[in-house]
Formats: sequence, structure tokens, C-alpha cells
Amino acid sequence: MAEAMGLRERKKQQTARRIHRIAVALFVERGFDNVSVQEIADASEVSKMTVFNYFGTKEDLVFSPVEEHFGDAARAVRERAPGESAVDAVRRQFLAMVDARDASVGLHREPFARQVRQLVLNTPVLMERAFLAAQKGTRELAAQLAEETGDPTLAPIAAATLSAARSALIEEHHRRLDAGENPDEIAADAPERARHAFGLIEKGLKGYAVKS
Repeated sequence: MAEAMGLRERKKQQTARRIHRIAVALFVERGFDNVSVQEIADASEVSKMTVFNYFGTKEDLVFSPVEEHFGDAARAVRERAPGESAVDAVRRQFLAMVDARDASVGLHREPFARQVRQLVLNTPVLMERAFLAAQKGTRELAAQLAEETGDPTLAPIAAATLSAARSALIEEHHRRLDAGENPDEIAADAPERARHAFGLIEKGLKGYAVKS
């Protein structure tokens, strides 16, 4: 029974991945606003209802597989070890994702992730969705810090600063990829750039939110 459930789950994941990639390809080719969900369903050889069963909205066809990453910083702080500060936790997680060449931090070898990013940048409704998702991630981080420290005033400041530093580093990765560098070249000096970026924050947040 467990094996059958595992097979069904894998098939569902494969179907969702296929629909996602076909949708993105159509959006890139013709523009997000010029492609209907029915056309995506036809190209994917599934029904329109099946598309909506996997993706609740048309925007979800772009964001569902990646949106969880907007909460990465909050996750790093929530799961950090005793004695580790919020800054250290976010930096450690970021560098681990760099080592993994994770697409969510702008390091990836295949063109698809870059196509998704460019699609978002070129589509106002998707840019708004990305902005709101990023804001939600920052609020989640602020709520976590406020709960731990008991200070609802400094927590949003700390969360916004950490999120901004992380976003700036990721944008630098994208800029260098667009300029023709490969992920390994960019990752090689990522620890030094992260040290400078988070070190700047650490001067102002030194000793803040050290988990007991």
C-alpha cells in the first residue's frame, strides 16, 4: 500500500512539473496575458480542471514550485541551534544554498530558472505577486523574531535588514549570470561577499536574538 501511494505521489509530482514547465514555455513564447489556462491544458494533454487541481490560479502556474523559498530566512531563524544568532542562521543557510547551487539564490545551470525570472520581471502581475510573497516572508521572519525577543518594534527592522541583505546578494548572482559567468565562478567568492554583507548587519544587530 505504501509503495502504491509512493508511486501515485511521484506521478502527481511529475504531472505538476510537466504542466509547470509547459506553462512557463508558453508564457515566455507568447506573454503571460496571451496564454489561457485551456491552452496550457491542451498542450499538457490534461483537462482544464486538472490544471486547476494542481495550480489554484494562473499565477500559481509560475509561482507554486518556488514560492516557499520566500520564507527561507524565517525558516533558518526558526530552526537554528541554541546559541546561534539570527544573523548567523540566515548567513549559514544562504551559504549552504550557494554550495548546493540552489536556483532560489540565483545559482543554477539550466536556462529554465532564468526564463522564469525574466518572465516575472517582464510581467507586472507576476512582479506584484513576487513583491507580496517577499513581503510575506519578511513579515514571517519579523513575527518569529518578535515572539522570541518580546520586542515588536525592533523585530521588523531586523527582519527587513536581513531580507534586504539576502536579496542584494541574490541579485548580484543574477547580474553576474546575465553577464556570462558560470555558477561555480560566482559561488567561489560568495562566502566573502556574504561575510561583508552580513558583517555590516552584525555591527548593528550584534547580540540580537541569540537563541537561549
